Amino acid sequence: MLRIRRAEEAIAEMSESGEARCPCHLSIGQEAVPAGVCAALRTGDTIWGGHRSHGHYLAQGGSLEGLFAEVLGKTTGCAGGRGGSMHLIGPEQGIPGTVPIVAGTIPLAAGAALAYKLRGEARVAVAFFGDGAIEEGSVHETLNLAALYQLPMIFVCENNLYSSHLHWSERRVADNLHHAGAFHSVPGMRVDGNEVGDVFRATRQAVARARFGAGPAFLECRTFRWRGHVGASADEDVGVRRRGELADWLERDPIRRAEERLANWGMADLAPHRAEVDREIAQALAAARGGPAPDAQRVGEHVCAP
Repeated sequence: MLRIRRAEEAIAEMSESGEARCPCHLSIGQEAVPAGVCAALRTGDTIWGGHRSHGHYLAQGGSLEGLFAEVLGKTTGCAGGRGGSMHLIGPEQGIPGTVPIVAGTIPLAAGAALAYKLRGEARVAVAFFGDGAIEEGSVHETLNLAALYQLPMIFVCENNLYSSHLHWSERRVADNLHHAGAFHSVPGMRVDGNEVGDVFRATRQAVARARFGAGPAFLECRTFRWRGHVGASADEDVGVRRRGELADWLERDPIRRAEERLANWGMADLAPHRAEVDREIAQALAAARGGPAPDAQRVGEHVCAP
């Protein structure tokens, strides 16, 4: 969680200074969700993300240097500098790719899960998405298909209460996202998305069911992003101030909660871990900044010809 936090703080600084030119959607404050979910997975499982997926990428083992270089548009980036912040890839780590189209990777995760089932592989596909994605029809179509074919798939909704700048109450009649799969007979659970232990235990239970043939599950992880929808501004979305919840959510900092829990278990001195993460960040940033810029002659590669 600390690695994700520090990496995104570095990206925020590059975004504010203009060093990073691509749009950057930060998940600062939400670190317990990717950390808890990915800790419950094993080699061979895959994760599928969206526009706010730095944390998913790093929690699943993605390269820090690859992330920074991608944000900076370097050829050493995880997508060769072609995708930027919202298009991250790490096939060896089980990250086939992230896509900024809202809900765009949820059907892809179902396709992967179907392949695992047809091949008889004990693998699981996890789709990460925000609360706004529930309003896309493809999510409900995928929930139905996943239930019908008992696919080894986990739907992880990171409910940070806002879709861009719109609060859930401006978009929905009831605060009931954990019931999103009920009509399709997909069991759902709401967990504290700022408590990494709760996220881990819920995911582990869902993964065990999925891996051994009991079908999909839906997890609503309740959390809050400290920054705006896009960019580094605190508690502001596309120039619109939110409802002033940030102060309350700062008190629920998932990293501080985890540190307090570790301290209660006898790990009182966490300073060496913070120092090690800071060294990792500094080294990865230096390497990424030193990477080569794309060759203009290669602009036509990976582009469909008419």
